[in-house]
Amino acid sequence: MSFQPVPVTRRLSRRIQVGSVGVGGDAPIAVQSMTNTDTCDVDATVAQIERLVAAGADLVRVSVPNMNAAEAFGKIKQRVSIPLITDIHFDYRIALRVAELGADCLRINPGNIGREDRVRQVIDSARDHGIPLRIGVNAGSLEKDLQQKYGEPTPDALVESALRHIDILDRLDYPEFKVSLKASDVWMTLGAYRKLAGQIEQPLHLGITEAGGPRAGAVKSAVGLGMLLAEGIGDTLRVSLAADPVEEVKVGWDILKSLKLRSRGVNLIACPSCARQEFDVIKTVNALEERIEDIDLPMDVAVIGCVVNGPGEAREASIGLTGGQPNLLYVDGKPSRKLSEEELVDQIEHTIRERVARDKAAHEAAHDSSDDR
Repeated sequence: MSFQPVPVTRRLSRRIQVGSVGVGGDAPIAVQSMTNTDTCDVDATVAQIERLVAAGADLVRVSVPNMNAAEAFGKIKQRVSIPLITDIHFDYRIALRVAELGADCLRINPGNIGREDRVRQVIDSARDHGIPLRIGVNAGSLEKDLQQKYGEPTPDALVESALRHIDILDRLDYPEFKVSLKASDVWMTLGAYRKLAGQIEQPLHLGITEAGGPRAGAVKSAVGLGMLLAEGIGDTLRVSLAADPVEEVKVGWDILKSLKLRSRGVNLIACPSCARQEFDVIKTVNALEERIEDIDLPMDVAVIGCVVNGPGEAREASIGLTGGQPNLLYVDGKPSRKLSEEELVDQIEHTIRERVARDKAAHEAAHDSSDDR
């Protein structure tokens, strides 16, 4: 019998709808990223969104800094199918315009929109168009009086800032929103989310802001977001990296897969390699990762360089490779065929794609049978 992890009991939250994607409640934890193209370059932005969708993004945020970008957003929205969140600061008129153009969510801070009558116009427009809001609080942009009160960003300062914005929405009777509390410091972020999680019913969007480059940022995000997710906190997430946004989506999915909260694509189990390896493990894994990036069917594939742990890992995986004399390929836990080092990558990829084709055919047959009934 395979090991069964302790299930994560998720925090109960109000479900909101961001386009076709449910957020909160019993909806799956959504993976989000953000474009870094010039929004006014419609073709480049659409191309990047399509790459994010292919990588598995559920939601994409687009910065809309001015009215020209708002008009470009309208064109972008017409060309993509994924729900889009618009990132807006200061100018309430931009929020009103993108709501008309089909935004699926408005990322604003009510406090920096200006007078309450302007905030009310944004809320009324969101209500009319059925658009939820996202309140985004960042340690780097706290209100001046909170900076003076606390001396520096702290979890309490982040929460107090969020509650100010939430109070505005409560007074305007608009509960359709989610909240993020981001800092570049892991412990500050953890403290803020833990504190707010028990005070509101709305969904929480997780992130470690300005986490760093691909390696350090992925580690920092995995530690911070992983701890919160394991405690049941979090309904959407974004891994913020100074890198291609596609990498953010990949790391986000890897975090969810490691906690068994969602599954997508091949879960590649590979040894770090040592002097006992019977083939070049690192070269094989790198080549295999590139070839199977397009596969979204969940599947465990083990690539182990020797017979110490190889047979055990291979028997537990859908497809497994154990280094030896000879190297041995396992399928569904049973030895299937012997492989030379030259054919490892080709044969593993071929076996994976055979499995994908088989499972898809079975799924389609079951669907057709259900339709017939």
